[in-house]
Amino acid sequence: MGILKRKEKKELEPQYYTSATNIQTVNYKVYYMSKKEKIFYFLLAFAVGALVGYLFYGGLAKDEFSQPTRLTYILNCTIMLIVGIVAGKVFLPIRTEQILKKRKNMLTRQFRDMLDGLTTSLGAGNNIMDSLYAVREDLQMQYEEDAYILQEVKIMIAGMQNNVPIEDMLEDFGIRSNIDDIKSFAEVFKVSYRKGGNIKDVIQNTYTILNDKMEIREEIETVVTSSKTEQNLMLVMPVALIGVIKSMSPDFAADFATASGVLATTIAIIIFAVAYYVGKKILDIKI
Repeated sequence: MGILKRKEKKELEPQYYTSATNIQTVNYKVYYMSKKEKIFYFLLAFAVGALVGYLFYGGLAKDEFSQPTRLTYILNCTIMLIVGIVAGKVFLPIRTEQILKKRKNMLTRQFRDMLDGLTTSLGAGNNIMDSLYAVREDLQMQYEEDAYILQEVKIMIAGMQNNVPIEDMLEDFGIRSNIDDIKSFAEVFKVSYRKGGNIKDVIQNTYTILNDKMEIREEIETVVTSSKTEQNLMLVMPVALIGVIKSMSPDFAADFATASGVLATTIAIIIFAVAYYVGKKILDIKI
């Protein structure tokens, strides 16, 4: 009798950490949906998946007069249930990644604005502490009070008031953000600040590079927006086409319920899914 080895459950990374000043900080690398979010997105994906499953595979096992039998209804329900559950399970991690990506882009834009404010304040002769106060006031006019960057600036101010080195807090922010530009800035800032370098130039150069990258990214997004729209329309078209065929031409649609029809439909869906995935990868240009 073999020895069964239990796989240790991978410990989930926390969504929040506690700073040196006992303030809750966000771990931007992960996002865990609340129960309400999970239920909402699962039901949404389940409904879409069940509808698609019914349109493509519904109406099997009809009698010789093309009338639905009890088995037809059982198969319809089974197919809708299975496809709906699979769609819900698949969509949840996809939606989580979408939220993480959106949050990452938002934080990057906010960080750029913070650097802009710091450059202006340091250029006016203020020290880091006074510059952070000035930046906080500027950001409060641009963003809501719960904006990520505002919370980070408040953490930095609280840390400096409690003698926590600013370079350590920036380094922690870079690690939690999981954004290369912020991590690189934190590393350069740490070295320059401790060796008495020109912090204003460091911040100005980082702001310029980050701003240029964001402008290039926005230009690329503008160019590929129409292609992404066409791609999304192509995703909907097969479902809409099958729906129209089944509603307007039941006799023609009956061929989809045959063995050859099911096989052809399955192959077509696989080819379409692969093509959509490849197209999405091509349009996902990273800077």
